[in-house]
Amino acid sequence: MTAQSGTAMQPIKGSVPVRPGSANLLEQFDKIYNSVARRAFELFDSNGRWSGHELDDWLHAEAELLHPVHLEMTESDSDLTVLAEVPGFNAKDLEIKVEPMRLSIAGRRETNQEKHGKRVYTESCANQILRVIDLPAEVDTTRVSANLKDGILRIDLPKIVHARAVRVEPKMT
Repeated sequence: MTAQSGTAMQPIKGSVPVRPGSANLLEQFDKIYNSVARRAFELFDSNGRWSGHELDDWLHAEAELLHPVHLEMTESDSDLTVLAEVPGFNAKDLEIKVEPMRLSIAGRRETNQEKHGKRVYTESCANQILRVIDLPAEVDTTRVSANLKDGILRIDLPKIVHARAVRVEPKMT
């Protein structure tokens, strides 16, 4: 991951490496989960520890820590195509893992924390993404490709071609 991230205003073009599923993504997921859990507890604690709002606290913490990834998935006879909105992330910030029936998109971007004076107001979104999608069909993990252009990540997932069942008539010999 680099300190130079593209923004929604700067088109980012490039191929994104796709890796087969691994334990590294589980470690990253655990770190993110623990961060969300800690923040949710902080919200719960600061709100007087009132029961019944745990889900609200969790969702608020998740929204603070993770940038939403909006998706569109299309399917044809031969492949699945996923379009994911990842504005401000460049190809080096993203990690894509593919399993035969699951797609995981993770990313972390570095931000420039330079100060140019007294901060009066700021709005920002989270610098991490994590999205795990169960796929509707089994895909060939060796032929997956991903490209990033103008903040849109396109992932092409060729389906595994299964042999078709055929009826065989026995012959008399």
